[in-house]
Amino acid sequence: MSTNLESYVPQETQIQHDTGVDESLKPKTEEGRTVSPSNYIFMWVGDGVNLGNMTLGASMMVAGIATLNIFQTFAAAIIAIGIISTVFALNDRLGYRTGIPYVVQLRMSFGLKGSVISSLMRGIPAIVWYGFQGWIGGTALNEIAKISTGGAFDNVAICFVVLQIVQIALSLYGFHAIKWVETVASIVIVLALLYVFGVLLTSYSDVITEKWVHAEGSWGLPFFAFIMMFMGNYAAIFLSAADYSRELKSGISDTKRGFLYFLPILIAYGLTLAIGGMLASATGITNPVKAFAVVVDNSYITLFVSAFIVIGAVAVNMVANIIPPTYVITLLTKMKYKPAVIITGLLASCSFPWVLVQDSSAKGLGIFILIYSAFLGPIVSILLIEYYILRKQKVNVADLYKEDGPFSGYNPAAMLALLIGAGAAFMKVELAWIIGVVVGGIAYLLLMKFAFKGSKFKKGTIFEKVHLGMHAEDETKQGS
Repeated sequence: MSTNLESYVPQETQIQHDTGVDESLKPKTEEGRTVSPSNYIFMWVGDGVNLGNMTLGASMMVAGIATLNIFQTFAAAIIAIGIISTVFALNDRLGYRTGIPYVVQLRMSFGLKGSVISSLMRGIPAIVWYGFQGWIGGTALNEIAKISTGGAFDNVAICFVVLQIVQIALSLYGFHAIKWVETVASIVIVLALLYVFGVLLTSYSDVITEKWVHAEGSWGLPFFAFIMMFMGNYAAIFLSAADYSRELKSGISDTKRGFLYFLPILIAYGLTLAIGGMLASATGITNPVKAFAVVVDNSYITLFVSAFIVIGAVAVNMVANIIPPTYVITLLTKMKYKPAVIITGLLASCSFPWVLVQDSSAKGLGIFILIYSAFLGPIVSILLIEYYILRKQKVNVADLYKEDGPFSGYNPAAMLALLIGAGAAFMKVELAWIIGVVVGGIAYLLLMKFAFKGSKFKKGTIFEKVHLGMHAEDETKQGS
């Protein structure tokens, strides 16, 4: 089956039975798509109003001084949201129209073997963020336990383990559980954060105005680095857009799907940026949980806010940090979906999240995002160029599942373009993602056209004639 501009919902694709691919990785049929547009919006709101974004917002405060003022912060956010929504809408199209997940989409450009490396570059950051969000949630759960027991219980590690078990259990049910968890979580989290926003405005407006609103800030490198940092926070998610769009009900146009990303991300970004910056300005603390405890000193209110922090941690993990690495583990190990979910949770527990959440680690967390963004930028660029330019949105889905088919092995052009793009990105790590996108994309286009003559990965692309011409020329030379 090939996809084209008119093909929004695929018929069931015939996949070889001997590939060893788990059912969770096979193309989603129309009957298997259960996520409605409203569920989709709530899902992205629930994912966006997370403590990772708040921590990044709080990272603007360095030694009590804002590197960006409030106007520069939101200008950077609007630019980032526009780019994020556009890339989401472009990269989700293949998954929406064919029902394939991201790890299978990668085979189109990188080949079956090459997709192993590129899929790990999505899976590893997700596992780290899984642990990070889990520890933040465990910290909040510990606050609840302390208040409930009058201080008799105080053990973040135990709360973290309990929360990990809950998240693993919920994730065993896949998107059937995710859509309901996210709908409830997004509503209650937004209401809780709006309350905190009101408290900050009424009680800390003077210090926030002094340290953030009237700060000099910068329209230079820090401004663009902040855009890259927030895009880096989403870079891994929109890279695997197919994992989400394949669950969305059919019949939604490309433009409407773009809106399904833009609106919730705008709401989520606006709220988390504002509160993260305001909390850091008011308290000087970059850990949102600790800052909340300072701002809201009533024990019952602290209990209420902490509960929603726990829900928020679960919500973001279920969308962004559990399903994608689970698919990666399923693909690489031939493991069934549910055991892979458990392995993902165990790996996240061992990612040292208790170190990443420290105030002293805020800058290091930002650097980590910028570094892995250097690799994610070239990958998304390669995928978009492959699908829209080289293949004109026409892909034989069944071939992506054939172990000995046209996508077997690895595509040297994609692997080399990935390294070139990442290498260029490391030359200016503050702008890693955008540099990786531009350089990696250009490198891939040139390599596919001029290098690796006779590569089977040119078949089905606009360079297929060049590929066939080279073969004919070789055969002529051999005949003479």
